[in-house]
Amino acid sequence: MVAEPEPKLSVSITSGFWKRYQTLLYEKILPYQWSALNDEIEGAPKSHSIENFRIAAGTSNGEFHGMVFQDSDLAKWLEAAGYVLEIAARDDTIPDEVRRKLGQRVTEAVAVVAAAQQPDGYLNTYFTAKEPNRRWSNLREAHELYCAGHMIEAGVAVYRGTGDRTLLDVVIRFADHIATVFGRDGGKRRGYPGHQEIELALVKLYKATGERRFLGLAEYFIDERGAEPSYFDLESQSGNFKPIWGPNTRDHAYNQAHAPVREQRTAVGHSVRAMYQYIAMADLAIEARDASLAEACRALWDSTVKRRMYVTGGIGSSRHGEAFTIDFDLPNDTAYAETCAAIGLFIFAHRMAELDDHARYCDTAERVLYNAIISGLSLDGTRYFYVNPLEVEPSRCDESGTYEHVKYRRQSWYGCACCPPNVARILGSLGDYVYRTKGNTVFVDHFLNGTASLSLDSGTMELEQSGKYPWDGRIGFTVTRAVDGPAGIAVRIPDWCDDASLTLNGEPVDVTEGNRDGYVVLHRTWQTGDTLELDLPMPVRMLSADPRIAADYGKVAIQRGPLVYCLEQCDNGPGLHTVTLPESPEFSVTFHDAELGGVTVITARGFISTDEFVGETPYAADRRTETRKPVELKFVPYYAWANRAPGEMTVWVRRFES
Repeated sequence: MVAEPEPKLSVSITSGFWKRYQTLLYEKILPYQWSALNDEIEGAPKSHSIENFRIAAGTSNGEFHGMVFQDSDLAKWLEAAGYVLEIAARDDTIPDEVRRKLGQRVTEAVAVVAAAQQPDGYLNTYFTAKEPNRRWSNLREAHELYCAGHMIEAGVAVYRGTGDRTLLDVVIRFADHIATVFGRDGGKRRGYPGHQEIELALVKLYKATGERRFLGLAEYFIDERGAEPSYFDLESQSGNFKPIWGPNTRDHAYNQAHAPVREQRTAVGHSVRAMYQYIAMADLAIEARDASLAEACRALWDSTVKRRMYVTGGIGSSRHGEAFTIDFDLPNDTAYAETCAAIGLFIFAHRMAELDDHARYCDTAERVLYNAIISGLSLDGTRYFYVNPLEVEPSRCDESGTYEHVKYRRQSWYGCACCPPNVARILGSLGDYVYRTKGNTVFVDHFLNGTASLSLDSGTMELEQSGKYPWDGRIGFTVTRAVDGPAGIAVRIPDWCDDASLTLNGEPVDVTEGNRDGYVVLHRTWQTGDTLELDLPMPVRMLSADPRIAADYGKVAIQRGPLVYCLEQCDNGPGLHTVTLPESPEFSVTFHDAELGGVTVITARGFISTDEFVGETPYAADRRTETRKPVELKFVPYYAWANRAPGEMTVWVRRFES
């Protein structure tokens, strides 16, 4: 069994915005998270993730600690580390000491995981150490298949990064064990995961090994979901069933098991589970050319993005069940918008782009990446948001149970720490999402500085990309290695840009005539040294919301380029909910190199209320003096909020219409 010998693309990020994040990943994020997983962060919630594997392997005494899905934290860390080691193999700017230490930690972690694998291939520390007689007895709650999926992804990533098969062989044995338990033949269980993940992981394992049995198992889990009678109902009636979270009154929509997946048209339930399911559905639609899955994916995409997504790209508005609610129910101050859900939407967007070759998907992916994902990480790489609100008033968060999930300071770690290593793995794999190839065409989906080697039908094309994105919309491309004969380069024109221009070797290109579904496609015989210059003007835009979003009615959000902006109390004082912008404000745009890691700041004249209410109760008729004070408002990128003094924050601002 061999892994895919060469990926279809190899991207190295060389400078700029995302190089800073990748450097932060190997210098700070992964070392910090390794310490957290080993319970070495003072004052942070205990993880015990690595120790759980030692206990399950019998090399350490003690009891399992943590969530039933605690294994997945180490799995995601390993996946991120695998990507960094892959980057390090072609990036000589990464210090040798970083490579050595990270490699040692990966080797140590893989050995601990391998030692915990049972003779039949089973691998899960909770059930090995705590409930050995209850394997596979509570798929709805126990996350066994979810943890398996994340470990499979880790096995593929570590193999990609190091060439070492140890963890890959572990997860192959585990996947083969799972195939003996679940299926439609031979008395197997007709079950499927309560938390989706293994489906998309099995597709990755198929691509890495070429073994179609893994693709078939993924198809089984997707096809069986939502079948009647419900497997979740049947297992709960078993004598070996033991609830984990207590009495479960949720209906099957919470797990997206309320209907067969091909009949699902509305994004419902737990938002992370939904995204992981939709990713796998799109994967299988692509691999099997399954039109019914593709149709369902498009409907679920529209439901998510057109009616249930925040302006930041966050999804899952409710704290209850970390879930979607109803169309246009997008409150700002109680928003959940879990970081993991945003990561899921980012990946789903790229699968849909691969399915349909339409730029709208990567327009959304860009919105999610620059706003809803990296907002979950502090600028120093050591603090995290699980929840990403669009409005914060600290006293409410401190005193009111309604807001207890909303934090105005990022946390050092979480008892449920799914988000921190998830951010790490998306940063490590970012190069996989910059370009796509199809036939003899290269699709440019994201803008970041770096070099790329891209496999086309006619050979290997190499590109170099440069610029100061996302602060400046001028982006350059150079063909550093051409292929023989004609080939296409399709450059995405973001939906936020109304006046893009493009030149080829200095000559203007008609971006309207050549535009195909949001991409300007240039098909020609390329020469080494050919250049493209893309210019995306970045005026400040005031976005209005659909009037059905009650929380945003009469307000505007500020966006420049792909970045959504916000007001913070440390810049503008308290009472941000009373701020108004004039109907046609004059915006000033300035890059501040020494502030928040280097950001473009937007300022404008506005007003803040100085009203004094003189009633004996909060309500009175005509007993308020109406006063508004002119102020200069300072907007900073949303992703960078909460990195200075704690205080209020808001994305949406009232607009005063004369």
